[in-house]
Amino acid sequence: METFNHKLNTYIESWMGPRDPRVKGWLLLDNYPPTFALTVMYLLIVWMGPKYMKHRQPYSCRGLLVLYNLGLTLLSFYMFYEIVAAVWPGGYNFYCQDTHSAQEVDNKIINVLWWYYFSKLIEFMDTFFFILRKNNHQITFLHIYHHASMLNIWWFVMNWIPCGHSYFGASLNSFVHVVMYSYYGLSAIPAIRPYLWWKRYITQLQLVQFFLTTSQTMCAVIWPCGFPMGWLYFQISYMVTLIILFSNFYIQTYKNRSGSLKKEHQNGSPVSKNGHANGTPSVEHTAHKKLRVD
Repeated sequence: METFNHKLNTYIESWMGPRDPRVKGWLLLDNYPPTFALTVMYLLIVWMGPKYMKHRQPYSCRGLLVLYNLGLTLLSFYMFYEIVAAVWPGGYNFYCQDTHSAQEVDNKIINVLWWYYFSKLIEFMDTFFFILRKNNHQITFLHIYHHASMLNIWWFVMNWIPCGHSYFGASLNSFVHVVMYSYYGLSAIPAIRPYLWWKRYITQLQLVQFFLTTSQTMCAVIWPCGFPMGWLYFQISYMVTLIILFSNFYIQTYKNRSGSLKKEHQNGSPVSKNGHANGTPSVEHTAHKKLRVD
């Protein structure tokens, strides 16, 4: 196995250049196969899980969901705070920041971004809860693509560009996840659920995140500082895919549903107080059941 890992590492480095020595020996970072294997296991569970649950009763998981979402809310807040606390007084350049110009700040960012990478593994539980609760309509291409790709992308980020310009997208995403996981944690408590009003704005916030990350990445292309240009182009390309997929989700979930609901009203089919029109869930009810785009 060591020979295989060595050959694979040599091949990857011949293609991408030498790895950053500052993360050598860190959990899961020395070799790519563990991250890849975890992703394959995730995809197998996504494929086999719904088949296993098909003739079984769904699990509530309410208590676990509250604890899980609370834990990720706190972890996301920790990562956001630590990145901002390091970058703001540390003199990081917003337009472009290379990976070897501010040693103390760089080390702080590397430590936080490892947790960000590891959080992408923890977030596989989002999908597993969907499977256990038989919310299979939420396991869409967007959901799987986003979860499976992020863990793998961040393995490469941590090995080649674990600080510098990489901080911005992670900090924004951590902030968005504070809002998102706090919502889903609270929504697992039935008594609080009717008072939660910001679900649709989570997707809007995510789209703003992608546009801001793309814009900030383009700054480093326009005003280069030594940060690897290939990574910047990859970041922009990946952000474009997320903008397209999340925009489609938002349109399908809110715009089209609102249009259908308005048409039902015009045709004389008012929505009853229990949230149904001729057996069709209202937009609020449908939006609550729709995909979690986390």
